[in-house]
Amino acid sequence: MSTGIAIAALRDLLGERLSTGEAIRTHHGRDESHHALVLPDAVAFPQCTEEVAAIAGLCSEHRIPMVPFGAGSGLEGGAVPVNGGICIDLGRMDQVLAIHPADMDATVQAGLRRETLNSLLRDTGLFFPIDPGADASIGGMVATRASGTNAVRFGTMRENVLGLTAVLADGRIVRTGGRAKKSSAGYDLTRLLVGSEGTLGIVTEVTLLLHPIPDIAAVAVCAFPNLYHAVAAATEIIQYGIPIGRVELMDDELIKVVLRHSDLDLAPQPTLFFEFHGDELVAARIAEQVAEIAQAHQGSKFHWATRPEEREKLWDARRWGARWARLERPGARTWPTDVCVPISALADCISATKADLVHSPAPAYILGHVGDGNFHCAFMVDPDNPAELAEVGRLSRRLSERAIAAGGTCTGEHGIGIGKRRYLTAEHGEVAVDVMRTIKAALDPFGLLNPGKVLP
Repeated sequence: MSTGIAIAALRDLLGERLSTGEAIRTHHGRDESHHALVLPDAVAFPQCTEEVAAIAGLCSEHRIPMVPFGAGSGLEGGAVPVNGGICIDLGRMDQVLAIHPADMDATVQAGLRRETLNSLLRDTGLFFPIDPGADASIGGMVATRASGTNAVRFGTMRENVLGLTAVLADGRIVRTGGRAKKSSAGYDLTRLLVGSEGTLGIVTEVTLLLHPIPDIAAVAVCAFPNLYHAVAAATEIIQYGIPIGRVELMDDELIKVVLRHSDLDLAPQPTLFFEFHGDELVAARIAEQVAEIAQAHQGSKFHWATRPEEREKLWDARRWGARWARLERPGARTWPTDVCVPISALADCISATKADLVHSPAPAYILGHVGDGNFHCAFMVDPDNPAELAEVGRLSRRLSERAIAAGGTCTGEHGIGIGKRRYLTAEHGEVAVDVMRTIKAALDPFGLLNPGKVLP
């Protein structure tokens, strides 16, 4: 009864920007993960922070769950409305509110996509470097504390968010941080909300740190006889402090997929992708050091791409490889998982994971941002095969447990969402999880903000 009353009140507020149509609800009932579809009761499309606050106030009054939704590109079920309720789609909140080139920052609405932002920034000579692969919304990237291919040089969302505007569960609006590059004033509420996956507040505006667009001198790829040697080379490069722009890994099975879907001339072996920044002389010196380390780990000669179109083809292969793999198994869904470990443990962790994949009933691929110890295992599963899903679940659990045992984390950038709640206590301990519960109860006493996520 309360849900019906709340929906009627929301329709009075939003008019046609509240939908109960099945097609719209279905679109908002899942993300890019393997988790099952769950329909929200309705989908709201606010256009400003004040409308989000009004929606939250109504939902709080009637005790209706609220689930924020950005681009739907999440990989751990973070946007799945497991308890129904109102899905709050922030996609129409996609405006750049301010750009300050002299201070290298910008304030944007949470629904803005990252590729759109960088397109709008191009004439300023600045860009926003966080690249999780998908054209994600800025709010979604805040929610999961996203990182990606540029993290080895520019860091993650944690380092690149200066301040936020968020709506709390009861409809109050809170503004955190600011435009200063540092502050010692009070509790760091910005960092509390970054990575909270919509469970503590609905982020509506974000002030971002921008960076000068780097000069990209070249991209190079190098093949290795096995994953251990590839990762050991990447680890040594980082340990020596060599300033590379990007270093990415694709295993041999994923390289074979790329070869079937592109005209690239690559060896069907585990491969590292490097990007070198700076002028030609500086980049050449860096590349020489990297090549020497790679060859010491049985790496091949570098395959170079210096022209922009050549560089883009190589990064497209890295960006699209897992999607091409899914196309090779019609009807499959991707079961992606990611972990992050201290870089000294990375080679052993990836090698052990590769050995586990011998037992996978579903095609599986390893790729990763190995410069910061983060890698992914992507399974292409048949969603209608319970035995296959059970075995992939077992292999995924082994990976997370292995990473935690190595002093790492069960998720480097995807977030906890639905599927990784079970590891939170093992990773952080009972006391830390109790503190998290206390914070959640203080900010959301009725458990209305994205329920069923993060906390075990």
